[in-house]
Amino acid sequence: MQKPIIILNYKTYLESSGDKGRQLTWAARDVMQETGIRIIACPQTPELFHHKGYGIEIFSQHVDPIEPGSHTGHILPQSLQFCGVNGSLINHSEDRRPLEEIKKCVDILRKHGMTSVVCAESIEKVKEVSQFKPDYVAIEPPELIGSGIPVSKADPGIVRNSVAAVTDPNVKVLCGAGISKGEDVKAALELGTVGVLLASGVVKAKDPKAALRDLVTY
Repeated sequence: MQKPIIILNYKTYLESSGDKGRQLTWAARDVMQETGIRIIACPQTPELFHHKGYGIEIFSQHVDPIEPGSHTGHILPQSLQFCGVNGSLINHSEDRRPLEEIKKCVDILRKHGMTSVVCAESIEKVKEVSQFKPDYVAIEPPELIGSGIPVSKADPGIVRNSVAAVTDPNVKVLCGAGISKGEDVKAALELGTVGVLLASGVVKAKDPKAALRDLVTY
């Protein structure tokens, strides 16, 4: 079985803020080096620069489809690059975007050589956003996010059919929502995805490094 991609979303939990957030990034880096499994960290935007140089890929939780100019309060892709950021999540269930804006975000990240991960809440949305040719589409039914019930078990059909809905071989599918254990990752891979997107299963664990190790052991 192929090695999975693990994208860890820090959200805005206190457990992943400040010094705790940096410790989490070190832990992710250590587990990645131990196992050879690609782990990507997504810290909060104001803290991105502090995670630069840890030897692990860093993605933003948010980006705006803008070029340099008069855009007060927006997040410029080039500024993310200055912070050592390699890509961004787009359209997470907690940060929904209209289709036109999703496309613009994907296009501008591609233009600047950055990776795009578009979240989708349904098979229909997977079909729509995959046409924009992001690097990854993450299927995440909103009702299962943070539930501890993995979508790969609660509704394996939506994962399998999401994979089938993506016709471009360059667009890879991730599984999100409720992922917390190695068996969840294994199930996601068996359903045809290339990895998982998760948050609380690791961030809120008593021992995040142990949780990460468990996640990649199956």
